[in-house]
Amino acid sequence: MTDVALTAAEQSAVQRRTVLVLSFGQVLGGIAFGATVSLGALLAADISGSDALSGLATASVTLGAAVCAIPLARLAARVGRRRALTLGNLFALVGIAVVILAASLRVFPLLLAGILMIGAGNAGNLQSRFAATDLAAPQHRGRDLSIVVWSTTIGGVAGPLLLGPGEIVGQAIGMPPQTGSYVFSFVAQCAALILYVVALRPDPLLAAQRLAKAAAATTGAIVADRPMVARYAIFAVAGSHVVMASVMAMTPVHLSHMAHGAHGMAPTPADVSALVGITIALHVGGMYALSPVFGVLADRWGRLRVVLLGQVLLAGALAFAIFSGTEQWGVIVALILLGLGWSAATVAGAALLTEASAPDVRTRRQGRSDSLMSLSAAAGSVLAGVVLSNFQYAGLGVAASVLVVAIVVLSPLGRTSSR
Repeated sequence: MTDVALTAAEQSAVQRRTVLVLSFGQVLGGIAFGATVSLGALLAADISGSDALSGLATASVTLGAAVCAIPLARLAARVGRRRALTLGNLFALVGIAVVILAASLRVFPLLLAGILMIGAGNAGNLQSRFAATDLAAPQHRGRDLSIVVWSTTIGGVAGPLLLGPGEIVGQAIGMPPQTGSYVFSFVAQCAALILYVVALRPDPLLAAQRLAKAAAATTGAIVADRPMVARYAIFAVAGSHVVMASVMAMTPVHLSHMAHGAHGMAPTPADVSALVGITIALHVGGMYALSPVFGVLADRWGRLRVVLLGQVLLAGALAFAIFSGTEQWGVIVALILLGLGWSAATVAGAALLTEASAPDVRTRRQGRSDSLMSLSAAAGSVLAGVVLSNFQYAGLGVAASVLVVAIVVLSPLGRTSSR
């Protein structure tokens, strides 16, 4: 790695390569995350014997991401994005192996430990969207970030859709029920690790740091820091993620109850897996498929307006969950809107946080944002299980709407330009 800063032409070329590599990595990483989202709650409910404890699966995956987000961000600041992302892949590989072992032994704490490790790996996936902004031109920051977010669509949708084929593979090789799709996840994570090691060169964050130092030394230009805007961006991203994660985490359990109530006899695990897989796949598609549109809108309309657009979509999702959550079509529409609202708020909020932070504090705030986002979602997922058990799916929608209102009410803070 050279210490010479990139020229403008070289920066543009490296940025295109970086976005391409990160996009492929997100495709691969999304497979493991999609499978865990779909199966985690079902495995937790089955092994623990309690629906109220099923939310601990999503809580564990988000807690793992929360615990590792700040250390991975600090590691990236010191040694670059490449090493931080590959470490995240290693965490996920270990987690997949532990989940399969826990399902075989039917040990609930071990299952949560494995899911937590997969969540730690997902902290690297989350960091990828910020890596896409390291060398991005300001007028294309939202677009480049959203392209990397969009690429998760393929892996994220494929993960749930691989549940059926995964069960066939798992039965053929003697794996525990509802764990066969993790075979695909393991292979995908190995491929992502190799991709980052080989292709993410030069490291975008290290290159961006050299450019910032060269600009400061040559022109004395310093990027203004806007901490109040950054704090609002962190809150908006975290709050939107909690709304999405808490409702989505309980949807597999809710659909399982609906499937049992709709048949004269109990549905098979394959029937439940197929229903959950299709619904979650559509939700994940909503999360990622239109993210480039939201990225371009964030560049053209402004970050805050698109954050608020996300809240409108989230509010629509919760309305369907409250008033049509007893029908399968209502749940599907709610989950699609939930994904779209999350996408708009996350893409625009991440771009707002990046441009509101000076280079010397930017990576640290990005890690703090990911950590808070995941930790809040972990707590929300645990509470969601309790809310679902006591107040059903509609009650969960009402509870989640409080955060949407808070993000809208506090939005003037996102316009503050002074320190």
